[in-house]
This record gives sequence, C-alpha cells and structure tokens, in this order.
Amino acid sequence: MADDRTKRGFRDRDRVSADEDYEVRYFAKQHRISPEQVRNLIKEHGSDRKTLEREARKLRG
Repeated sequence: MADDRTKRGFRDRDRVSADEDYEVRYFAKQHRISPEQVRNLIKEHGSDRKTLEREARKLRG
C-alpha cells in the first residue's frame, strides 16, 4: 500500500531552535558568527528566523 501523500509532517522553518545543536551550528556557519552568538541572539530576540538573520547581519557589521 502506498503512503498517504496528503499527510505530511509539519516543520517550522521560520524558527531556529536553540535546543538543536545542528540548527545552531548551521545558522552560525551560514552567517559567519559563533554558535554562542546565535544562542545569545535567540535569548535576546526569540527564535524567529527573519529577526535572527537581521540581527546576525548587524553583528557581522
């Protein structure tokens, strides 16, 4: 029996999870900042990806 293609898993790609090391490392590498800086940004600004990207650009200067 084939998989039901109408039932797809939901992934929240608009957020960065501080609990997931691979997400933090990927975001850090993508924006050329340290994983610790990413975690600090998440603490200060929340986990919204667009907000974090804007703030990461400010850090890089």
